[in-house]
Amino acid sequence: MQSMSLVIVAMLVNLQPGFSQTDIDEIHVQPRVHTSTLDSITLAKSGTAVIRKTVQLVLVPVTVTDQYNRIVTGLAQNNFQVYENKSPQQIKNFWMEDTPVSLGIVLDVSGSMDTKIGRARDAIEAMLRSSNPQDEFFLTTFADKPALLHDFTSDPEEIHTALLLTTAKGRTSLLDAIVLSLANMRNARYQRKALVIISDGGDNRSRYTEKEVKSIIKEADVLVYSIGIFDSEFQTVEEALGPELLTEISGVTGASAYTLDNPSDLPATAEHISRELRNQYVIGYSPDSPRCDGKWRKIKVKLTPPHGLPAMKVQFRTGYYASE
Repeated sequence: MQSMSLVIVAMLVNLQPGFSQTDIDEIHVQPRVHTSTLDSITLAKSGTAVIRKTVQLVLVPVTVTDQYNRIVTGLAQNNFQVYENKSPQQIKNFWMEDTPVSLGIVLDVSGSMDTKIGRARDAIEAMLRSSNPQDEFFLTTFADKPALLHDFTSDPEEIHTALLLTTAKGRTSLLDAIVLSLANMRNARYQRKALVIISDGGDNRSRYTEKEVKSIIKEADVLVYSIGIFDSEFQTVEEALGPELLTEISGVTGASAYTLDNPSDLPATAEHISRELRNQYVIGYSPDSPRCDGKWRKIKVKLTPPHGLPAMKVQFRTGYYASE
């Protein structure tokens, strides 16, 4: 391979969104040139991996995977191009750092989860084990209505204890649970924030509408990952729309959405999400046409893989609201 080498640094589990998993590796690319250093020590210490609502600097978290959904690290700044409203932007800051994250776990405990709740608990345990030791977590559950089962803590054991109290019954208030969890993110310690939703069906109980929730998510600057465990046959229209709902919610934030048909795949999928969070690039740019108009600005990140490497998938937040 021409002047590039791939170093397999860790064995993970292959998680292709929408399909079952097989063994994979985490891929590290040795860049030809060194990545740029930050212009500001303050930025480096902040660990910010969310988009800021400011016209001075926009920070975009980016996840890169290969065709087998293996996490790709080691890319350089010159492998990325960023556009705002189709206009190319100059990348001023670029780094990749495993910094702490404030993570909200949003668990479906409706009646249909009865046979899957055990594996869902295992999934959360796997995610906690793979997290940064400085991360903080909270746990939201939802059935007929959402509940903050445990507020922010840096002790995974407290989340484990709270999980033991969960039982599956009732209907599914998914959208309300997302709104409650995003509201709780206002108390987060870190600027990097993410939700992980684990559910097996569409919403059939919430007061908030899908449109309202998508609007709230676009303003929240929180990555929303989702793991859907769906049966081969849907009993209701809401269940049939579940996969699409979760995919759209995650997609607007630039996070992954996984669709599973086997609850046994839950722990490996959750662990993979934890590794995604620990292996994100952050791209910083100052808009070439800054306007404090409060409008939605579309973002697109393009990736040019190093010579000799196959095409890769790049995930990023789709935009941000400018300051007013």
